[in-house]
Amino acid sequence: MAAVVDIRRSIFAQIVAWAILIAALITFGLWLLTNATIQRTNALALERAVDVDLAGMVDIYASGGTVELSDRINDRLALQPRDANPAHYLLADAKGRPLAGDLRSWPGLHASLSETGDVQLPDGVRAFARATQLGPDLRLLVAHEYRDLGLLLRQVAFAFLTGGLLAVGAVALVGWLAAQRLAGRIGRINAAFRHPDDDALTQLARDSKDRDEIDELTRHSGEALARLRRLASAQRETTDQVAHEMRTPLMHLDNRLVKALAATPDGEITSRIVDARLEIRGIIRMLESLLDIAASQARRGDRHGLAPVDLSLLAERLGELYADSAEDSGHRLELAITPGVIIEGEEMQLTRLITNLLDNAFKFVPLGGTVRLELAMGPRLTVCDDGPGVPEGDRERIFDKFSRAGNHGAAGGGAEGAGLGLALCRAIAERHHLEIALIPSEKGACFLIAPESKK
Repeated sequence: MAAVVDIRRSIFAQIVAWAILIAALITFGLWLLTNATIQRTNALALERAVDVDLAGMVDIYASGGTVELSDRINDRLALQPRDANPAHYLLADAKGRPLAGDLRSWPGLHASLSETGDVQLPDGVRAFARATQLGPDLRLLVAHEYRDLGLLLRQVAFAFLTGGLLAVGAVALVGWLAAQRLAGRIGRINAAFRHPDDDALTQLARDSKDRDEIDELTRHSGEALARLRRLASAQRETTDQVAHEMRTPLMHLDNRLVKALAATPDGEITSRIVDARLEIRGIIRMLESLLDIAASQARRGDRHGLAPVDLSLLAERLGELYADSAEDSGHRLELAITPGVIIEGEEMQLTRLITNLLDNAFKFVPLGGTVRLELAMGPRLTVCDDGPGVPEGDRERIFDKFSRAGNHGAAGGGAEGAGLGLALCRAIAERHHLEIALIPSEKGACFLIAPESKK
């Protein structure tokens, strides 16, 4: 399934957006340059036309005099070429009085300097003009109107707009397709890191063709994940082996103590043997808890073994089980279970998570106290009690291994425990992409398990 590119987060989408913006800016800049070039070229052409026209008039005056020049001016005014800028002339005496031409007043141009400039014609049209001195009492002005470039410039603007839109559209389409393809390739790498199972690693191996840098990254990612899986597998095998090698002699020692207990009539020796057996069983429980914590932490993010679990049904079943024992011990258990809460997880681990919290609560709630188990959609699981609670200074470290709270046994076992209960709860919660926290309450301790917050 193709990855959906989110422009707010995808670097590829941002590159495409920048490419579209740059293409649009380049098109706009080219239009401005073309517009300025057209106007500049027109101005130069107009200036050359005026100079050529003026030079011809000077030649006519040199060969035929004032009368001939006046006749040629009238002829040119009568026969204006259709494909050229309309021309205007003024032949005047030293005081600026007109002798020939269609202009009736001399503009502010110095004829003796052959000055050029824009002039305003009687009908309001702008023209480019040059003045020259033909004799002591005679001067000539030649002016050509500026050609109307509005239509041409609009056509050029429309061409650039159309071409720019096509170019931007092409950049957007090609960039979007490339971004989708790149996002899909990177997405497979991210998916493999999130769930490094056999299928994901096989897909990475299939995608690493050494065509470009992303293929190289894909290959390195697949190799790194495979190496991590081998290391995790080796670590699990080692810990299982160590646990077996430690548990077996401890169980043998316990069996010997049982035999010694049966053969020893002395009361003091019997008491010491019973204590020794309790310590051995405590060591075994601590070892199993440490292994469970390590296993849960190592499998965080691993989807193997996860299946849909009806958390509501599980909580109801455990609640009914604990309700009977709570009544016998002089406590009260309140249940508020929302039906239909389903979660991907391991049922045995989730069972242990809830039972650890309930055991912890009942252990430190005085007689007549209340424990409340709530489950809502989210999921949001809370276990609250009205016991002594957790001291303020211990709230941040109660989830650490071998940590115990001062008033409450919130670290999982109290003074006589190893302080691994809540550490195991946190490891199991993280295994299921949940987080556990001690939340404020009016009395006692209240633990909340909810989905991990996005940081």
